[in-house]
Amino acid sequence: MKLVFYSGGDRDDNFELDQIALNLTNKARPKMAFIPSWSYESEYDFKEFVNQYSRHGVTQFLHFPIDIPYDEILLKEVLKSDIIHLDGGNTYYFLKYLRKSGMMRHLKEFVAKGGVLTGLSAGGILMTPRIETAGFPEFDRDDNDVRISNFKAMNLVRFEFFPHYKNSKRYDDDLIKYSKSLNIPLYALPDGSGIIIEDHSIKFHGPCYCFFKGQKMIINSRLPLKKYSAFENGFRLS
Repeated sequence: MKLVFYSGGDRDDNFELDQIALNLTNKARPKMAFIPSWSYESEYDFKEFVNQYSRHGVTQFLHFPIDIPYDEILLKEVLKSDIIHLDGGNTYYFLKYLRKSGMMRHLKEFVAKGGVLTGLSAGGILMTPRIETAGFPEFDRDDNDVRISNFKAMNLVRFEFFPHYKNSKRYDDDLIKYSKSLNIPLYALPDGSGIIIEDHSIKFHGPCYCFFKGQKMIINSRLPLKKYSAFENGFRLS
């Protein structure tokens, strides 16, 4: 299994993490598919995505919205990609259409066959067991305008993910409270940080904070530098 969780930030913040994701394919010129959280104006986000990865030599890209009817031939091409990227946006809306389109099953099969799945913000949350972290804190949360009540996601990992984290009491109060209800860790990452899953190992790129049973711990407090190895602080998943 090969997964990369992006918290957020601009393309310069994520330059090294992008290269790590590409290296997981073991291909010099990998093919990438971009799945936006919704189709409206997603061409702009796709253009930014292409610009971001073109710097690394990638030349093959596919744009694949799932909240509008799509061509089965294009779907087959998407599933032949080396990397499928789930973009950021409204987590509730994205989950609704991942289910409705049948893409959740396809994505799980893609990962099982060795494909690299990456997720930015909402896209990363969707790779975890549930999307509860999209709903807090109150001052910085997604709105559940689609009114879904089933928050189960792809369940590819045994942890929960909180993107765009800011190291402050305003965030910590809700994260500590929520972590008390969990039997798995909750990883909170500021923009520019990431989590890399390769087979049964987990590695952290940049600062990461772990909330577990009401406790807050720093997993990695070092910023990613040019010669910094993102795999330095890896450990095995239980």
